[in-house]
Amino acid sequence: MDTSYGAGPPNSPADQHRSTGRQDPLRIVFAGTPAAAVPSLAALLDSEHEVAAVVTRPAARRGRGRSLAGSPVAELAAKAGIPVLTPASARAEEFRVQLAELAPDAAAVVAYGALLPPPVLAIPPHGWVNLHFSLLPAWRGASPVQAAIRAGDDVTGASTFRLEAGMDTGPVFGVITETIGPTDTAGELLERLSTSGAQLLLATLNGIADGSIVARTQSTDGVSYAGKVTVADARLDWSTPATSIDRMIRSVTPEPGAWTGSPWGRIVLGPVTLDERTDLQPGELGVGKSEVLVGTATTAVRLGRLTPPGRRPMPAADWARGVRPAAGTVLTAGTELA
Repeated sequence: MDTSYGAGPPNSPADQHRSTGRQDPLRIVFAGTPAAAVPSLAALLDSEHEVAAVVTRPAARRGRGRSLAGSPVAELAAKAGIPVLTPASARAEEFRVQLAELAPDAAAVVAYGALLPPPVLAIPPHGWVNLHFSLLPAWRGASPVQAAIRAGDDVTGASTFRLEAGMDTGPVFGVITETIGPTDTAGELLERLSTSGAQLLLATLNGIADGSIVARTQSTDGVSYAGKVTVADARLDWSTPATSIDRMIRSVTPEPGAWTGSPWGRIVLGPVTLDERTDLQPGELGVGKSEVLVGTATTAVRLGRLTPPGRRPMPAADWARGVRPAAGTVLTAGTELA
């Protein structure tokens, strides 16, 4: 993992603070929601900085029972005895007043899940420091990890930047880089980035506290965007090359999960491996004693685990022994979204 941080100009106050090592702990409000934000909150709770409150999305229905549950960030905050704010809208005047009364020096944001309006952004004197899981300006937006895998990037990373009104356009404090492995899923890559990114966020806030770091304007070259990935976006197109199928599946594993239509209904697929077989048409099944292949625009792919409609995940070979697909059966692009 490589790390790079911004630095102040020569003979600036930042240099003076670097030479003395003086650091005044910051009073921080932390905004985040999913599990990927938990390592960052944990790092701040273990630091010298004061976490005055946590802002997170309201409780939502989760799991098979669809019971109402707080976010992973809310759960950690509750265990730590930190006040939790769950505004229905970040634009609500009540939320702005609550935040102003907390009087934070700075605010940290990791995958909060809602846009923050200018009156809220203006409250902390040191601004809102956002941890974003890409090497900005590449892959601004909601799903940078998924986009990097799907695009076949070899390297990604995380960036800390000062939040402003634009979509991930603010000046960057520091970055870390992370190699994308040939079998990495979005879940695996995000787990690594959330851990290393937590240390980047803490280092950034330490640098703000002692004056040793400044944000640098983002380059206008290499800008790309990654919108939110929906279930519809995760539908497989077997007329694309095998490498694209592989990247597509890994980019949406575990959520929302790649899927395909079939004579048995919608099937959710886990990661695949590439095969050299070329005689299968796009979407055509090739079933052997211990393997299930599917044709693509190039070579076939070998299925790993899959989830049939209404069933639990299972090895593809076990599924095939149960449904006994006829020769020439084709998996369609499908439209089953339920």
